[in-house]
Amino acid sequence: MKKHIAEPIKSKKDIKAVEQYLKEHNERDYVLWVFGLNSGLRVSDILGLNVSDVVDKTHITIIEKKTQKRKSFYINDKLKKVLKYYTKGRNLYEPLFLGKQGGRLNQRQVYRFLVDACQKLGIKSKVSTHTMRRTFGYHHYQQYKDIVILQQIFNHSSPRITRMYLGITQDEIDFSYKNFEL
Repeated sequence: MKKHIAEPIKSKKDIKAVEQYLKEHNERDYVLWVFGLNSGLRVSDILGLNVSDVVDKTHITIIEKKTQKRKSFYINDKLKKVLKYYTKGRNLYEPLFLGKQGGRLNQRQVYRFLVDACQKLGIKSKVSTHTMRRTFGYHHYQQYKDIVILQQIFNHSSPRITRMYLGITQDEIDFSYKNFEL
């Protein structure tokens, strides 16, 4: 059986469409989407956060569940604004993202709302909970062209692993050759 590989969403128009759709349908899902796209964290790490981990902070510091490595990252202005509104009046010791039964939201629930939103919007990318992380990586690379910074952000052991996240297609490689000349 072939493993399902999540793809980044490369179109900024599609990213904004998902953001708007989620904002209109479920605030929690919208905030999680914005969080994932602006942090590059794995969903398992996002879902492990409590309200106290983000309130009145400039940085979020975690120990990654998968690697057990320490990670600290700056909360950018967009994420800070969304989190401030989302956490207003919340208990500091409750999970940041609550499920319908009041417990911590789980990865299966995140997968369902992401796939549902993308299907309803006609987005053809292979979507999973890892899509947010890969989308972050793809667009960060497009903006800064620095694989080493991304490798550090992702806590990867090699640039080769980081390149997998970028989802660069053969068409993009062909385009670069077609438009390159010395």
